[in-house]
Amino acid sequence: MIPMLQLVLRDLWRSRWPAAYGLFLLATSEALFAFGENRAQAVASLLTVTVLVVPTMTLALGVSQCFDWRYCAELLLAQPVRRGAIFAGQYVGLTLVLSLSFVFGVGLPFLWMGLGSRAAAQALAVLLAAGILLTLVFGALALLLGTASEQRLPALGRAFSLALFLCVVYDGILLAAATGLADYRLEKPLLALALLNPVDAARLLVLLKLDVAALTGYTGAVMQQFFGAGAQSVALLPLALWVAVPAALAYRAYQRRDF
Repeated sequence: MIPMLQLVLRDLWRSRWPAAYGLFLLATSEALFAFGENRAQAVASLLTVTVLVVPTMTLALGVSQCFDWRYCAELLLAQPVRRGAIFAGQYVGLTLVLSLSFVFGVGLPFLWMGLGSRAAAQALAVLLAAGILLTLVFGALALLLGTASEQRLPALGRAFSLALFLCVVYDGILLAAATGLADYRLEKPLLALALLNPVDAARLLVLLKLDVAALTGYTGAVMQQFFGAGAQSVALLPLALWVAVPAALAYRAYQRRDF
């Protein structure tokens, strides 16, 4: 695992995309602090940026780098090295670098401008945790797409399509269903469908911690009604499953791939 991890870290450092990613988040955080009224509002605004930028960046960079690492993986596989160790090096390296870039970009402004109240500090901690979980989820999906594809451009196309669907289209479908079937009691089915999307689960995880009823929306209100104080734990469960299942599928595809 270590040689592959070193290669991944070196390549990501040379590509400079993680640095650009962290600087973009840093500039965005600074701007939201400048125009926001308080820390809680800044966290809520950063949440919108997080659920759009983190999945897209992780998928794009992960799929692209997966093809760059393929040649080194073939050389390592010629040696008595387990495929699982090589896959683990790729996954850990990718998610580690992108998670550090995210924490740096989002968390640093809070350090030099002050965390404010204890509630704002807790909301920031949940936001950072949600961003790291999304990085783990879409890092696994990126390796799955990269491993299952033979060419870079089709894999990148699938990655951007997946990000667009989960970040934008999925919510539009749920909103259309809730509006068109307003005469029926669909609270539980819509709640279950919302939690099936890791982006929505991460969003609800943070908004429930902010405890801002106007921002949690219909799904958040239903979650608080059904689960009460345990709503955050319920939102955390699908995120954990989204980390485990795609990672297991990517590992299985990596084991079966004919290098």
